[in-house]
Amino acid sequence: MQKIGIGYENYKDFIDNKLYYVDKSLLIRDIIEKGGKVTLFTRPRRFGKTLALSMLRTFFELEYDRDGNVIDKQRYFSEKKIMQCDDKIISKMGCYPVITLSLKAAKHLDFQNSFLALRDNIIEEYNRHSYLKDSAVLDNGEKSVFTEILNGKSIWYEKVNNTHSDSEYTKILTSEVGKFSNSLKYLSQLLEKHHGKKTIILLDEYDVPLENAYYNGFYKEMVDFIRSLFESALKTNDSLEFAVVTGCLRISKESIFTGLNNFVVNSVRSTDFGEYFGFTPEETLDMLTHYHLEKNHEIVKDWYDGFLFGDCEVYNPWSVTHYIYEHVNAPNRLAEPYWSNTSSNSIIKDLIRKSDETTKEELDLLINGGTVEKRIHEDITYDDIYTEPDNLWNFLFFTGYMRKVSERKTGRDIFLTMRIPNEEIASIYDHQIRFWFEDIVRNTDHSSFRQAVLNKDTETMEDYLSDLMEKSISTFDSSESFYHGLMLSLLYGVPRYVPKSNREAGDGRPDIVLYPNRPKDPAYIFEFKVRKKFNEMDDGIQEAFDQIREKRYVDGVLEDGYAGAVSYGICFCRKSCIVRLME
Repeated sequence: MQKIGIGYENYKDFIDNKLYYVDKSLLIRDIIEKGGKVTLFTRPRRFGKTLALSMLRTFFELEYDRDGNVIDKQRYFSEKKIMQCDDKIISKMGCYPVITLSLKAAKHLDFQNSFLALRDNIIEEYNRHSYLKDSAVLDNGEKSVFTEILNGKSIWYEKVNNTHSDSEYTKILTSEVGKFSNSLKYLSQLLEKHHGKKTIILLDEYDVPLENAYYNGFYKEMVDFIRSLFESALKTNDSLEFAVVTGCLRISKESIFTGLNNFVVNSVRSTDFGEYFGFTPEETLDMLTHYHLEKNHEIVKDWYDGFLFGDCEVYNPWSVTHYIYEHVNAPNRLAEPYWSNTSSNSIIKDLIRKSDETTKEELDLLINGGTVEKRIHEDITYDDIYTEPDNLWNFLFFTGYMRKVSERKTGRDIFLTMRIPNEEIASIYDHQIRFWFEDIVRNTDHSSFRQAVLNKDTETMEDYLSDLMEKSISTFDSSESFYHGLMLSLLYGVPRYVPKSNREAGDGRPDIVLYPNRPKDPAYIFEFKVRKKFNEMDDGIQEAFDQIREKRYVDGVLEDGYAGAVSYGICFCRKSCIVRLME
């Protein structure tokens, strides 16, 4: 069996190392036949965008070996679908200079370091084309500017290692930003002059610097730089053959792409290119079969399927690959949420943290398999997230946390009915909601509740618990484990007492016993029951009391040497409860 390519994003590595590769090579054909001068692909994180760009570069780029011979690219595609295309497509193999740049390195806490990370990546791309220094067709002036950018790192550090005032340093940084704003256009011009062919530009994760800048407070500065970089490279560049740009979101109001001719945006709602990002059902089953895991197909479908790109159903490729990697030698291992460990969940956190009662009801409905309908629009910015209630739902949809069920148009507005795609995404919502509620519990003063427990004040206990549960999501109010965890967290911190969960006492295990540090003080026994209907709650209390008696919980506590025991029966129903003291 072929090795599974965990962590590999370079297409050549898949071929050179004989890794299992899901053939997406017909993307090359469709870029040629359907792509614009600039094509922007917006897809969720970890859906194969970086690998796709690497494949495009491998196919199109004119490369030389160390002896100066042109590298034959056919060996990288000899058994791929693209080789079945006609000569109009195949003739473009290995014919173009290519500029490739990833913007995902710009994740720093300030503009200076984020910009410098991008600048250093641009310098690395100049270094990849360092042969231009010796080009016979470039003049000395062009070579001089090229060399200055190529040596940008050392020149920069020489400048800033001297002592500068803040204003002088700002001038140096501003000059550097201006110089590199045109760096991609300039490099493409030199490449065209040297090779006699226009340049292909591939830009990956273009929106990462914008998202990072938004959350760290330097959004405008980063938008200005990215706009200048893109306008020069993609808009006013006669040396451009075509460009492909990838990201999670279409960020258009900032005018980053304003005025581009024949600019094509391909989002999760577009009908073309749907099968090239993510694994189709057929591709997923083929991969599972290759690794003798086809019997696990239904589990994989429940957990990692459910995405809809245009009319194409796709699985999360990152999660499927990791699932297979971990199950080849352990086929009965449980499924896990692999994607949640790689993607930023800040949008879901914000949705939950800022949720009103309507949003809580919608989240509750979604987690239980239901749907919500929201107005959808792609032209949004990070500044827009909180200006309208529906904008967060838009972000969730375009970043892969929601799936379209149906759509309708009313006037000029399009409304999508959406649901959670699969079990993996549902587990992310579940975790974030639980974390959010646990955070509320942790940051609430529980002293009045704890004192009410010691004072046997059941009315105050009832009111306190009901008020606290009003802030939760109803989905979790049907689970005894939720109530058990809530009570355990509330009882930690009772002065001079320690709560113990499911510890043997008498002939059974009471839910929680609050043991005193001093044996002359009474212990407190808690038995919980859950009911689906309010009119059944009294029966739940009676069941709790019967269990305390039949299992001799009080006797078990007294046998441990404590002076006395107080027994509480508590019955929960959704966001309400009844607390009773057992006589």
